[in-house]
Parts: sequence; structure tokens; C-alpha cells
Amino acid sequence: MDFRIPKEITDYLAVLDDFIEKEIKPLQAQDDNERFFDHRREHARTDWDNEGLPRHEWEALLGEMRRRADKAGHLRFALPKEYGGKDGSNLAMAVIRDHLAAKGLGLHNDLQNESSIVGNFPTVLMFRDFGTDEQKKTFIKGSLDGTIRVAFGLTEPDHGSDATWMETSAKREKRDGVDGWLINGQKMWNTGLHVATHDFVFARTSGKPGDALGITCFIVPMDTPGVQVEEYLWTFNMPTDHPRVSFKNVWVPEGSYLGDPERGLELAQHFVHENRIRQAASGVGAAQYCIEESVAYAKKRKPFGKPLASNQAIQFPLVEAHTECEMIRTFIYKTAWEMDQMSKPDVAKYLSDRVSMCNYRANRLVCQVADLAMQVHGAIGYSRHKPFEHIYRHHRRYRITEGSEEIQMRKVGGHLFGFIGSNRPAKAAE
Repeated sequence: MDFRIPKEITDYLAVLDDFIEKEIKPLQAQDDNERFFDHRREHARTDWDNEGLPRHEWEALLGEMRRRADKAGHLRFALPKEYGGKDGSNLAMAVIRDHLAAKGLGLHNDLQNESSIVGNFPTVLMFRDFGTDEQKKTFIKGSLDGTIRVAFGLTEPDHGSDATWMETSAKREKRDGVDGWLINGQKMWNTGLHVATHDFVFARTSGKPGDALGITCFIVPMDTPGVQVEEYLWTFNMPTDHPRVSFKNVWVPEGSYLGDPERGLELAQHFVHENRIRQAASGVGAAQYCIEESVAYAKKRKPFGKPLASNQAIQFPLVEAHTECEMIRTFIYKTAWEMDQMSKPDVAKYLSDRVSMCNYRANRLVCQVADLAMQVHGAIGYSRHKPFEHIYRHHRRYRITEGSEEIQMRKVGGHLFGFIGSNRPAKAAE
């Protein structure tokens, strides 16, 4: 077995580093844009008097970063070549996300807003794999040029991980001789609606609560009568773009849904494995950054006349964290490589539990290490003059979102004990 990262990936990391030095760091340094990353970051990013939404200046800066990254050919790296991408592999994306997060906070990779010089485009792939020709023509082009933004409405006020029990429903209704659907319900944490042109609204159209089938993914324009943002929910990790939204007698014409109307829940799972493995890699990279900053500080800081680093009470926790980081990183890279050897359906069948292992352990690790970094740095580590509290606040949500760690552990347990996947034929990555 060859555990070396392929040369084309390491070469590309050097290209990204050069782009960051020449294009992104100068942008971050101009016009006091450092305020979005130094101790002023939470205030600079958050419009406290406008429901806690992201400030316009912050989102404009992120937009300019993405524009430059796209012009340089990096933003769409993971997309197919037909959409201007480079067919980036899961392994390459894991290595890149690890590498960028290990640099610490910066405009190059600010995951508080899921923003990076190497982007994720899950909705593009959803339209590619499930859309009609007309939907592909409209939504893929619009998603890439920024004229269309599609949010994702799955979670509800009373239903999160139990999505098959959702209460939002849609019924057939004809208006002015046109067949269509009438949608009623609520969604929670419907992220990005303040700038969205459309929303994926998952609603039950047949079957009974708990059934996996009978859920439809509707494409609802945000200006449709009856769509109402009720409130933006302030979180541990501000600013917020996570509203509670209601759909009251929202009518859309027939065909305003993506894919098979009976199998909408499969769309919600379509990109989960890619997202989770990349998220895990970012967690490991951020954890490594916290470790290295803590080691450097412990060697420099000299209480009682000797470096902190001379104390095993400082050394051993960091040794444990560094060891865990190395092991989880290797597992993530291996799993990402295995994903590249299989089709999406086979990944779901044979690797879903391994992806969950990577994700929940990496998310937990980065929170533990950010907390450790605060402790090693003492009072200054607890302050906003260091980035550890920001890293903790951002990554803490991933122990809940994208599938809580309990849900992911349940999946691992299901495979381990044979409750799920017991009849799958053996298959090794080629």
C-alpha cells in the first residue's frame, strides 16, 4: 500500500498557496478587512440591528474572494469539467480542506460561512443528477454565475433528525386550469434565505409519518405568495442566516419539484458523504492549527522562569491531541480514497458508516483541541484576540448539524451489530 499523497495533489497545494499569497492576503489586508478576522470579527460580521444577519460588507468581501478564486480556476475544482471544474477527487478535496484549515482564520477559508477558495456546490450536483433538462439549463447556470441561490428546507421546528416525520405537507390543487401543489408547513434553520432566490422545500405528499417514501423536494421561488420568514434565530456562532420560515397556502405549478416526487428524501442524502468527509478534513486541519499554535506558545511562555513546554501537564495533553489528529487524518484520507473507487450508490452501501466515523470523531476532536488551546494560552486564549473561541464556536455546530454525532454513531452501530447492511455483498475498493 502506498500512503503518499499523489504528486498532482501536493503540486496543487503549492498553486493554492501561491494564489493565497498573491491575491487573497492582499485583499484581506486592504480597507481594514482585517476587522473581519481579528478580535473585532464577530461585531464586524454581524448586523446586530438587522436581526443579526451578516453585514453587507462582509458578504461582499466573501463574494469578491469567490470571484477571484473562480477567475483563477480554483473555486469549482471539485465540479465536473463540463461545469468549469477540474473533476477534483474526494481525496484531493480532503487534503485541500485539511491544508487550508490548518492555516488558521483567513479569507482563504472561512467556514463560518461555508466559504473557501475551493468551493462546495451540492445543489449543482443535485440538479445534474436529478433535474430535468430545463431545470439543468436554468439552475446549474444560475447557481454558478450567482444569479440563482437555492436554500435547503428540511428541518422543522418539531422535527430534525426524524425527517420522515415532517409535518410540512403538499396536496394537489388546480388553479385557473393549471395543475399544481398547495404547500403548508414550517421549516427551521433554513439557512441562507436572506439571499436565496429559491428554496428546496421538502414536504410529505403521500404515505404516512415515518415512511421514507412519499416526501417530495419542491423548488419554491422565494417571492411566491405565502412564503414568510418569521424570525432569524441567533446562534452560538454569529452572524445568523438561519431562519424559521412558514409556508401558508403556497401554490406552485406541476413540475416544480426535483427528481422523483416519491423519493425526495434521497435527494437530501445525495451529497451527505462528500460533505461529511470534507467537513471532517477541515476539522482535523483546524485542530492541527490549534495544536501547533499551542506548542509554539508553550515554548515561548516562561512562567516561574522556565518554558511552559517543560511541564508534562502541558506536553501530554498536546501529545494526545497530536496523536489523535494523525490517526483521524489518516482514516479520513483512506476513506476519501475509497470513495473515489466507487459509485455514489456503492459509497452509500459500503462506506457510509466509515464516513460517519470520520465525521463525528473529527468534529469532536477539533472542539476538544480548541478548548485545550484556550487552556494552554490562559487568559489570552480565552479572549477574542486569539482565534480559538471562533474555531470552537464554528465547529461545535457540526456535532449537531449534517447529522448529529449520535445519529452518526447509531449508523455505525447499525452496521457493527448487523441491524443495517447485514445482507450487503462483500466489496473491496479496487
